[in-house]
Amino acid sequence: MNERSLKILEEGVGDLLTPIDLEAFRAHNRAKEKGLVDKRMSEKEAIRRFVDEGDYVGVELYGTVRCPMSLTRELIRAGYRSLRGVGQGVYESDLFAAADSFKALDWTYIGLEVYGVSSNLRRAVESGYVENIVEWSNAALAWRFKAAAMGVPFIPTRSMLGTDTFKFSAAKVVECPFTGEPICLLPALILDVGVIHVNRADKHGNCQIDGISGFAAEMACASRRVIVSAEEIVDTETIRRAPDRTIIPWYVVDAVVEAPFGSHPGEMGGMYERDEEHIRSYFESTKDVEKVKAYLDKWVYGVESHEAYLDLVGRERLEELRIQGD
Repeated sequence: MNERSLKILEEGVGDLLTPIDLEAFRAHNRAKEKGLVDKRMSEKEAIRRFVDEGDYVGVELYGTVRCPMSLTRELIRAGYRSLRGVGQGVYESDLFAAADSFKALDWTYIGLEVYGVSSNLRRAVESGYVENIVEWSNAALAWRFKAAAMGVPFIPTRSMLGTDTFKFSAAKVVECPFTGEPICLLPALILDVGVIHVNRADKHGNCQIDGISGFAAEMACASRRVIVSAEEIVDTETIRRAPDRTIIPWYVVDAVVEAPFGSHPGEMGGMYERDEEHIRSYFESTKDVEKVKAYLDKWVYGVESHEAYLDLVGRERLEELRIQGD
């Protein structure tokens, strides 16, 4: 064997849904605006400016914690029908499946946690609307973002070794050139668009997250375009007073949207609780196609903006969910 070659021991049968073109990605990033410009805009403007049909889109979250739901609803209202992307969420991914937004998914699991798996995704796959699903572990997808953020074509891990998840992925197992042991190579994952919700941001796109940060930093740096929604937009001096909490820097962000209660019916650590009543009601509706359509008509297509959605939820109900300080 050539000393510079790696011995491939095993390969997953899944497809790479987006190419690993690191040089093109680097060139794109070099050309991005680096000035401290005002990037504030509405959900509608951000989605229409920075998402194209057929794009590979990632939605960053941790369960229903900090999910960018105002942007999710706007993505669905925009009417995309052939997106590719990452399916590792809960409520938002289920809505995408219900709305026939995605044709292909790198996924881990889509379901509604304690309530059960996704009826909407099952219908979308069984009908053939979702044409391709490639399996990964949660850690594997996060590390794929990390590889892209590092500018390397793959990252070596032990994730998925010896599992059927590996079998249906697009990863490879090689013989480690240092130890001779099997090691799994996870291909870098470059996104066209990353969609992320944060606690606060300034108008330039410097973003801070309280509590669980998930894989926000990795996804932001692995995306060609980044749309951020924030519970509040603050002045830059507020951001600078705690620079260690700035997880996403301005120079990777393309749009900043102010969206209080932007994660509803999910939760924001330290700010408001998950709307369990809303999510439970939604899950019950997913068992019936007509009820799902009625839900989308009322809560997604029937509202023109995030502010209209909040009015529909009810301001008193939102205040009930707010976590009160001491």
